[in-house]
Amino acid sequence: MKKSTLKEINLLIKRYPPLSAIEEALEAALDCIIESYKDGGKLLVCGNGGSAADSLHIVGELMKGFALKRELREDTREEIKKMFPEMAEYYIRNLQCALPAISLVSETGLTTAYANDNAADLSFAQQVLGHGKKGDVLLAISTSGNSANVLHAARIAKINGLKVVGLTGENGGTLKEACDVLLPVPSQITYQIQEFHLPIYHSLCLALENEFFAEECPCGSKE
Repeated sequence: MKKSTLKEINLLIKRYPPLSAIEEALEAALDCIIESYKDGGKLLVCGNGGSAADSLHIVGELMKGFALKRELREDTREEIKKMFPEMAEYYIRNLQCALPAISLVSETGLTTAYANDNAADLSFAQQVLGHGKKGDVLLAISTSGNSANVLHAARIAKINGLKVVGLTGENGGTLKEACDVLLPVPSQITYQIQEFHLPIYHSLCLALENEFFAEECPCGSKE
């Protein structure tokens, strides 16, 4: 991991000192996701209510440029020029490199059909079964740590060989039993938990973007 990547976690702790209690877990979660991406994996994300909105937010930050310009790889640019010369300038100017991520909350047709035909609390688990493969990571978000559909998704993730990172409130709830890495923020009040969750996932997204798209000087600082 780049030194400048880890600095994003350090900056997060400086801005939110109460999160120092989970600093090691934050680094472990970051390392887990980086390892997955380096091995060709992807990130699956799920949650309910405000955490569902967070799931969509996270995917939005990973699948396009967040704080850095993510220019297409040279081989991709050359292939575009070769196959679609008339559109090459437009594609190259606008398309960006992505970190593969899927929000399990956005498939309205699938989740409503599954709830009607099968079991509503297994709709996330069904998507993990379909999308997930060994080496992927599931980011399971639950302020209580006891959301049944998130817990089922985490359990099926383990069966499929995924790593599970849990983002929860203070005690982690039942979800902690299914997590490889748990990020239990220091509060038991829902809105306060959510207030901690946002800067955590922003920092993780910044760190991931830095790891894969930022050039680094020999001294370890960003260019």
